[in-house]
Amino acid sequence: MPAAIPLELAQPSAASIQAAMAWMLVFGIALVLSLGVKFWLASRQMSHVARHRAAVPAPFAASITAEAHQKAADYTIAKLRLGLAELSLGTVVLLGWTLFGGLDLLNRLVIERTGPGMVQQLVLLAAFAVIGGVIDLPFSIYRTFVLEQRFGFNRTTPGLWLADLAKATLLGALFGLPIAALVLWLMGAAGGLWWLWAWGAWMVLNLVLLVIYPTLIAPIFNKFKPLEDDTLKARATALMQRCGFAAKGFFVMDGSRRSAHANAYFTGFGAAKRVVFFDTLLARLNPDEVDAVLAHELGHFKHGHVPKRVLTMAVIALLGFALLGWLSGAPWFYLGLGVAPNMVGPNDALALLLFMLALPAFTFFLTPLSAGMSRRDEFQADAFAVAQTGHAALPQALLKLYEDNAATLTPDPWFVRFYYSHPPAAERLARMAGH
Repeated sequence: MPAAIPLELAQPSAASIQAAMAWMLVFGIALVLSLGVKFWLASRQMSHVARHRAAVPAPFAASITAEAHQKAADYTIAKLRLGLAELSLGTVVLLGWTLFGGLDLLNRLVIERTGPGMVQQLVLLAAFAVIGGVIDLPFSIYRTFVLEQRFGFNRTTPGLWLADLAKATLLGALFGLPIAALVLWLMGAAGGLWWLWAWGAWMVLNLVLLVIYPTLIAPIFNKFKPLEDDTLKARATALMQRCGFAAKGFFVMDGSRRSAHANAYFTGFGAAKRVVFFDTLLARLNPDEVDAVLAHELGHFKHGHVPKRVLTMAVIALLGFALLGWLSGAPWFYLGLGVAPNMVGPNDALALLLFMLALPAFTFFLTPLSAGMSRRDEFQADAFAVAQTGHAALPQALLKLYEDNAATLTPDPWFVRFYYSHPPAAERLARMAGH
């Protein structure tokens, strides 16, 4: 172990201190406002769902039982309560890392033991991730083995849960540490435009992950078997040909090993495209309804939603890296968040962590914009599916999925507009009826 290194601290100027105080105030205001809006929206949602718990809405009375409707209301409220508990603890942890000096202390401890340099920065990032993961563990355990279990959704065993955790941790280290090392190296070696090079490397790596995920990463967690039902396979093939698509294959995923929730997705790029059905979905829907769900997923590709989202992600990432490039060289950015910049080593890992900690307090207010764009895409995919499979199959499939997933039929309108990436059931079915 290297000898302890004295941690010399930069002596900030009066202007830096004033800027740091202003930045701290701005961050504090954004954090309080975002926290207040989150609690207000969650309270509205819980109150609205509870008020409408007793009776099934008239448009769904013939297809959804009172028992299923009440289960969805209880499940929604239980998830929100857990979410508020997580939010409360997360806010305390955020303040602990920043204004109360937790990240500054962790950085000092790491430098004392490793000395300055790339190893110190990677250890700091890894230690931060491990501590955050440990803090989140109780909520993950409660969500899986208490909340999901109570409502009949959990099928995960403790052994499988631990195996998933170990795999996710290992993959995070295998992919995360090299990516972090590359970004940190660029921050130190690529000059004033390091953020542009880092953005380019980040995008390449993300595109590579999108390509390899279906065939190399997803099978680490789930088993994928070729679809054996010849009737379903023939129907799916005919539907895709009619829509102008081809896929590498049709696969069934063992989603029932972990959850009773059902889904289907169309993933990959180019020759790697594949259609994946959860086994829980095939067990619940009839062939017409399976076709409709697949047509909905194809609708996303037909309207170019996937490349549009990739492009949007690229633009947002570019703006984020540019902003980080500016902030990483500003002493007030560190001081205002409770961290004294080092004189003995680089501050790049500190900049990354502080950026990740502070940014959500501001980007939260963009949530309605991204949610609204996503709901627009879902309406377009619904319309495409209806045009390909008729007016009956997709509504029937959606009602079954809403019931099976205990999705509330009576969400609060404000909550929907702010958070919902998919339109609520009433809006989706009304829009489909009009096509």
